[in-house]
Amino acid sequence: MVDEAASYFHCTDKERAIFEAGIKLGSIYHQYVGVPMNLSNISAIETAITQSVRVQPFVIDAKVSINRAMVKKSTGHYKYVTLKGEMLDVSITIKYNEEEVRAKMRYIESLDYPLMYLEE
Repeated sequence: MVDEAASYFHCTDKERAIFEAGIKLGSIYHQYVGVPMNLSNISAIETAITQSVRVQPFVIDAKVSINRAMVKKSTGHYKYVTLKGEMLDVSITIKYNEEEVRAKMRYIESLDYPLMYLEE
């Protein structure tokens, strides 16, 4: 794949792969947090998020999981909740030229924060 935007990036291929991973994780968080859901549509939302990130440039794999226990615990009187960052567990693999990185977003209890970080 020829990257027509390459001339705008003044970094190594590894740095570009890391940049792309951050963009993808950030977009997942900011696009989908707040989506209404309940236990009946979690799989559909996981699939939608996974498929939407897989079509983006340089993504070679993605997996999205939503914590069902948190959804069940949070479901209120009106039978739905909105997706929160701490419910997401996301893994993506980015390949830019020959450089490959794996990045993750998951809730870290000790930080009380849905952290985005590099696995490899």
